[in-house]
Amino acid sequence: MKNKQLIWPFGFYFLIFGGLAAYRPYLVLYYQSLSFSGAQIGLLTGIAPLLTLVSLPLISSAADRTNRHKGIMSLALLVMVGVLIFYPQLNSFLLLLSMAVLTAVAYSPILSLANNATMFMLGERKELYGRIRLGGTIGFSVIAALAGLLVEQYGLKIAFWSAAVLFFIAFGVNQQLTHSEATDEEPAAKGRASELLKKPHFLLFLLISFSGGISFATLNAYLFPYMKTLGAGESLMGIALTIGTIGELPVLFFANRFVKRFGAYPLLILSLAMTGLRFLLLGVAPTPTFVLLIQLLNGLNYPLLMVAGVTYADAHAPQGLRATAQGLFNVAYGGIGSAIGGFVGGLLFESLGARGMYLAFAAFVAVVLVVVSAIKRSLPAETNRLATMQQ
Repeated sequence: MKNKQLIWPFGFYFLIFGGLAAYRPYLVLYYQSLSFSGAQIGLLTGIAPLLTLVSLPLISSAADRTNRHKGIMSLALLVMVGVLIFYPQLNSFLLLLSMAVLTAVAYSPILSLANNATMFMLGERKELYGRIRLGGTIGFSVIAALAGLLVEQYGLKIAFWSAAVLFFIAFGVNQQLTHSEATDEEPAAKGRASELLKKPHFLLFLLISFSGGISFATLNAYLFPYMKTLGAGESLMGIALTIGTIGELPVLFFANRFVKRFGAYPLLILSLAMTGLRFLLLGVAPTPTFVLLIQLLNGLNYPLLMVAGVTYADAHAPQGLRATAQGLFNVAYGGIGSAIGGFVGGLLFESLGARGMYLAFAAFVAVVLVVVSAIKRSLPAETNRLATMQQ
């Protein structure tokens, strides 16, 4: 695949993550503007990602079975556009809950299918995935800053409509992506996902991913409400997201070197440890300016977990189960983890306040690291297909 053709997946990530930056950070603020309770907000942010447990495997499987990856992706993007157009017109809890569910189902396969297309288009240069994924980081950074200015000027509704425009453009870009063909070995691999779940090291990997998902859901959903309590305006909130994404750039660009030098598993542990540190610092942050400095740690959180997670899953999946391994990874952090993080975060935010919530999650991450370390020591050494990516 020629380099100029890789601009399409790069651009697709730019638009998708830009769309997320345009509206997702403002969801809780929108719910608060409707005077919803902490439990209601927690349900709205937590129950929808839980549907990923069912929707992601079913939709991805349908795409592989029918070999209609592009068509399913297109439908998902158009549903997102429609929902985002009407979302800010609703003020009923039940209607918003139904729209949140529809959004979760529609969005669930988008990144998996995008990753599938990207890896196929990279061909023998799969190690460059991180650099293509940079498009998402740049898109998130640019749009986050612009969205903050727009929301401050025109109100919360513009966040949803801006996201709708970006997802519609992504629909057009999707027509230029090339998805992998189904292979003869895929039918034989069906029903063998249990092979992965029987591997204790892989289960430990899923536990780390799950813990990361809980953490990232809380960081993303409640950062803006927390900054609001510190007196920050919407434009400063947008700048906070931009600063957070700046730290992702070197991590993604040099991701292949990091994995080769240190191994995927140590990078997973580092990501979780840095997330715990970020929680702790947010729990004691005195001013919005201090929060901006803390945002620089974001490069060692989500992007590091994503690169290390995709690498680990690929390296430890038996032949014919690589897509299944990636799906389990996505479900662990994006499904179960995000659902629990969003729901519990809402309850803690209401009962303990923003600082108490962050300190509670810092303690949670510390406990997970201790438990994971103890379990890891008790397990025999593991083996995989790519020894250079294994620690």
